[in-house]
Amino acid sequence: MSDYLNKLFSLEGKTAVIIGGTGELCGAMAEGLAGAGAEVVLVGRSEEKAAARLEKLRAFHGKSYFESCEVGDSEQRKDLLERVLKKSGQVDILVNGAGVNSPTPFFEITEEEVDRILDVNFKALLSCCQVFGKYFVERGQGGSIINVGSMSGVTPLSRVFTYSASKAAVHNLSKNLAREWATQKIRVNTLVPGFFPAEQNRKVLTPERVEQIMGHTPMKRFGEAAELIGATILLASDAGSFITGAEILVDGGYAAMTI
Repeated sequence: MSDYLNKLFSLEGKTAVIIGGTGELCGAMAEGLAGAGAEVVLVGRSEEKAAARLEKLRAFHGKSYFESCEVGDSEQRKDLLERVLKKSGQVDILVNGAGVNSPTPFFEITEEEVDRILDVNFKALLSCCQVFGKYFVERGQGGSIINVGSMSGVTPLSRVFTYSASKAAVHNLSKNLAREWATQKIRVNTLVPGFFPAEQNRKVLTPERVEQIMGHTPMKRFGEAAELIGATILLASDAGSFITGAEILVDGGYAAMTI
């Protein structure tokens, strides 16, 4: 049984770059990838936040490290790949998970807010797919890109207009790239968390909002970050070799609920 599962899900010899890996959800995904054997590169702005996560990753092996990058800066995105290749020699898996949110009422949304949210949630992700996707294409050995989407990218959520629009764009781009690169063994999928309390959504989780979410979630609870690990390993490993262009929902049944 162990050999069989290892053959399916092992990431030994693989390098995974986790953009947004210092956050709660992508940090848990990073732990899962490290536990499956991958060398993990945590990418974020805060080395202090990365330190605690790296300590957990190194419980699996000593191959993981942190790279600082402001994903909104195009030059830093390009430099990121070069730094990782210099240290690790290769990249096999890319997780795009950086994101920002805002509950601004529609008529109060400013152009500056639209630019800020789209720059991080969509434009930076698109650019990272360009930078790393070009590397995957030129290397000719395939790769896996996991873009972190949102339930609001499937069906718009109230009160987060710009965030919903940015995530819908992520879902659309992921399918388009999956089609574009399918014959080159580059798989592009969207991992869609349901409601997981995390830094970017705590400010919108008012008691009223929580009641609405629970009323629409058959499991009647929030997700726990570690519950994203199984889907992450599936999409990153050979077990998911025929999965591309998919939206993998980890939502406690939220998308299955109407009234």
